[in-house]
Amino acid sequence: MARAQAIPCLMGVLVLNLLISSLVFPLSATPLKRRKSLNTIKYLNHKGPYLGLITVYPPEEKAFFATKAFKLDPIHPFVDLTGRRFRVGKLHGKKVIYVRCGVGMVHCTSMNAAATTQQMLDLFDITGIVHFGIAGNVNNSMSIGDVTIPKQFAHTGIWDWLGMELEQCVNSSVCLPQKPKLVVGLRGSTANIFVDNAAYRDFLFNTFQVSSVDMESAAVVMTSKSNGYPVIVIRGLSDLAGGQQRQNSIDIFGPLAALNAAKAVIQFVKNYHKMPSQF
Repeated sequence: MARAQAIPCLMGVLVLNLLISSLVFPLSATPLKRRKSLNTIKYLNHKGPYLGLITVYPPEEKAFFATKAFKLDPIHPFVDLTGRRFRVGKLHGKKVIYVRCGVGMVHCTSMNAAATTQQMLDLFDITGIVHFGIAGNVNNSMSIGDVTIPKQFAHTGIWDWLGMELEQCVNSSVCLPQKPKLVVGLRGSTANIFVDNAAYRDFLFNTFQVSSVDMESAAVVMTSKSNGYPVIVIRGLSDLAGGQQRQNSIDIFGPLAALNAAKAVIQFVKNYHKMPSQF
């Protein structure tokens, strides 16, 4: 009796296994779109190496494209892979690959800084990483619109940035009270939080003497350095991270800060061959 009951049960298991097996694709199968992207990357790497450019979210990307300095490759202008679009082109004659990583270091979004950086380094023939965007200002000696290159994130040396004009006005009626400046060698901090709190702002500056706060840079730096690649971070200051008396100014001055950071990136890439050998 028990044997008779076991036979239908066994048959049911075999049928279930057969159904599951018929639905599972072979592990070696590669979707056509992904295979095409990988073939394109292989072709592009024969034309490399490239400088990797990584920014964070749409307003920063819009400011970068608005400079019109980035010229897309006429044959392969971009490669789409795992939800990211890697754009291929030149910046003042230098071969670059640009990608937008999304907000946060690791846990905030699926398109995060660490994973994007690792993917770029793994797939493309990259010589170094330039990470740029906007950041909050926690240093009272600096102002909104200034551009900072934190010394923890790159061995910057002494470079000639003369001739670069940073923007002071959002439009004809909204301007900063002073001309923005570019400062090299300060400290920056990164966390998976948007800092808009006066007490925490003061704590960060008094404890760590940081000048800028953002949500991605440390992840990009850690990933780049762990893989043995040089990296530089360039951030435009968009707000006072809670130090303001009224509403946070990121919506007003964020585009201006993003444009100033993009201008600094363009100047850096333009003079890339003159930079110290460690980058």
